[in-house]
Amino acid sequence: MGGVSIWHWVVVGVIVMLLFGRGKVSELMGDVAKGIKSFKKGMAEDDPPETAAPPADPKVIDHTAQTANPAPAKAETKA
Repeated sequence: MGGVSIWHWVVVGVIVMLLFGRGKVSELMGDVAKGIKSFKKGMAEDDPPETAAPPADPKVIDHTAQTANPAPAKAETKA
């Protein structure tokens, strides 16, 4: 009880065929297939190959260069 068997799906299919007719159902299935194909094509176009773009030049930071604002010297404290 409570499970969905193959006969439930057969009854649903027959009702759909009676309501919409064979031509409309096959047209609808064709549209679904076209949608799936265009979705797959769109997904393939979104992922360009990684070799297409050259890698950017890395930035080089000179750690030995003097800074404009050197760190302040420590103040002497009187004891």
